[in-house]
Amino acid sequence: MTLKLVASTVLPTPFADFQLHGFEAPDGKEHVALTLGDVTTAEPVLGRVHSECLTGDALFSLRCDCGPQLEAAMQKIANEGRGVILYLRQEGRGIGLINKIRAYAEQDKGLDTVEANEILGFLPDMREYDIAAEMLQLLDIKQLRLLTNNPRKLKALQDAGVNVLERVQHRVKTTAHSHRYLATKAAKMGHMP
Repeated sequence: MTLKLVASTVLPTPFADFQLHGFEAPDGKEHVALTLGDVTTAEPVLGRVHSECLTGDALFSLRCDCGPQLEAAMQKIANEGRGVILYLRQEGRGIGLINKIRAYAEQDKGLDTVEANEILGFLPDMREYDIAAEMLQLLDIKQLRLLTNNPRKLKALQDAGVNVLERVQHRVKTTAHSHRYLATKAAKMGHMP
């Protein structure tokens, strides 16, 4: 195992008082997890693996559904009283913030999100999920009910050894600005309803 759990604390949110766990990876990146309730039992844990999206999560961009997905996951876990959110530092599907802004500029010219990444020399999705598997091990989470619509994420987590017992649909409201983005994810990346 290469990841280190370095600190934990209480994080009060509008949804619940989560435990916030900070992790350090060998590449210097810092990742966090939010847990609620006892996640170490054998019972499957409701969870979301969420990749960082500064524009959607913090700046309220309507171009994507990232912020609303994160918020909805926190609410669903709070309602259940138990769960985990892994927040991975993989901005822009793994291409980084500045390249994501470049990809947005290409989308402004008419390209979709996949075409924009490709014209910049990137794969449509460069995220990796091995770090998520390590985080779950360090948190002693044995089985997951995964909040996702992304079949690639589901498979990557399973391939990394995560015991995903169930995929839980995770849809949020589409906006006029996010409609094309979500349609592209479904048509070109196989995202499920």
